[in-house]
Amino acid sequence: MVTKLTLTLDKNVIEQAKKFAADHGNSLSELVENYFKLLVEKDDLQALPKESKRVQRLKGILKTSKSIDYKTILEEEILKKHG
Repeated sequence: MVTKLTLTLDKNVIEQAKKFAADHGNSLSELVENYFKLLVEKDDLQALPKESKRVQRLKGILKTSKSIDYKTILEEEILKKHG
């Protein structure tokens, strides 16, 4: 569904954007839409699950007498699970 959007921008920016879009064979609307899509996709990538505040507070409170290499343990468990 296509919907109209009204933007208020500096006149010089609009003219430069129109020229840029035309030089690249796009309309100004396509240029703006593609930019918005790029912003949303980038934000989605950064919105990967993050630790909750509770997990952040608990991180590092358990102490052990031996050194644990969690990356090696993780790799071993993944190999066990997936072969």
